[in-house]
Amino acid sequence: MEINNIKTLGQLKAAGYKSTSIKDELRNNLREKIKSGKPVFEGVHGFENTVIPELERAILSRHNINLLGLRGQAKTRLARKMIELLDEYIPFVSGSEINDDPLNPISRFAKDLIEEKGEETPISWLHRSDRFFEKLATPDVTVADLIGDVDPIKAANLKLSYADDRVIHFGMIPRANRCIFVINELPDLQARIQVALFNILQEGDIQIRGFKVRMPLDMQFVFTANPEDYTNRGSIVTPLKDRIGSQILTHYPENIAIARTITEQESKLDQNQTDIVYVPSLARDILEQISFEARESEYIDNKSGVSARMSITAFENLISTAERRALISGVDKTTLRLSDFIGIIPAITGKVELVYEGEQEGADVVAESLIGSAIRTLFPEYFPKIEKLEKPDEKTPYSDVVEWFFAESGFELLDDASDAEYKSILDEVTPLDELLKKYQPQLAKEDQYFMKEFVLWGLVEYKKLSKDRFAKGNQFRDIYGSYISKF
Repeated sequence: MEINNIKTLGQLKAAGYKSTSIKDELRNNLREKIKSGKPVFEGVHGFENTVIPELERAILSRHNINLLGLRGQAKTRLARKMIELLDEYIPFVSGSEINDDPLNPISRFAKDLIEEKGEETPISWLHRSDRFFEKLATPDVTVADLIGDVDPIKAANLKLSYADDRVIHFGMIPRANRCIFVINELPDLQARIQVALFNILQEGDIQIRGFKVRMPLDMQFVFTANPEDYTNRGSIVTPLKDRIGSQILTHYPENIAIARTITEQESKLDQNQTDIVYVPSLARDILEQISFEARESEYIDNKSGVSARMSITAFENLISTAERRALISGVDKTTLRLSDFIGIIPAITGKVELVYEGEQEGADVVAESLIGSAIRTLFPEYFPKIEKLEKPDEKTPYSDVVEWFFAESGFELLDDASDAEYKSILDEVTPLDELLKKYQPQLAKEDQYFMKEFVLWGLVEYKKLSKDRFAKGNQFRDIYGSYISKF
């Protein structure tokens, strides 16, 4: 349909246009996508076999939807992706506040205009990008905001009585007629405001200041909620839950590969950063493992969840840490170091809710322990597992490295050391070369120094070496060095 040539109601009818409700519109377009094998909800990862099939079934069933999940589980993104299932353009009566369908008007304005002008009623076209409305449920939201109120200024300007329904000022929901309307964090909405949604969801009636306005609004509602809210801040009232067709549970990425894909897609990095900083694959895995460790940590409130945004902002901080070091050193390229992970601590501390024990430890200490736990978890995937109990004088794959530190008293690795200094210090630990050659023979040359540092941090986590943090860097020593130095 060539919309540029259709500007009146008569032309619309002549073109054979047929009205479709938004739920049928979503359903029909989803059916076509599924049949053609085209991806639905492209760019949302990890939900292919869980959330997305349930969401597709809800749309095919013409349901209003509640997405229930912890913070950072792509609930709002899923709702915004539903726009892609709308028709590119729909017609509406020009000047209508509520996007009246020209073939099925529901407002007094549109009905009066069509009665007056008939086939010459002017038609405008609404693009699907303008058919998405979103409201965050906050305590200050009122019925007037969502549904509407009497406008005394309109009454005065038009010289109308308050008994005339033309004095009504429509709220966000009527203005979103024929659109997708999202209410985020629904339990935060006061119970009396939730009650005002009952009839809109079920019968289509709205009441404004005593006006019983029969307006069968054509809408697709999507609500989002966090399970934590049911106990902490509020709840969804039972009759409203009963009117929501499908409740769909979201979840966090189930493995590191999916988490990496999300982080790489969502990170806001410019070309300078990607050109300057080389990131070993292991560094990306450690970064994602930190989130997995946080979700299992005894210091973090798992009811609040650990948002996927933590990994995204931590990755941005990680790259910026290496970039800053390169700028200080005056070099055009650098490789990410394990010691650069100290730069992600602010991204972690601002994204997790600590329980009492975590507060006692301190946010920074908890963040550092998460980094260590991630290294400890991944270490056996690259090198032989370090057994907790070993026979005295038994030779292990790490004996030469540990003995080197006992003989040489360790070294300091500064955060802002130049690449040349960094490599020179790690090259001094000659047993590391043999260890990598034996257990990581296919390792890329550019990843070698990161892997060397990974071995040292791993040995620290397994209590084979000690690492002390000071203002400008880290000091690695034999496990007994700190005791000896005191005497």
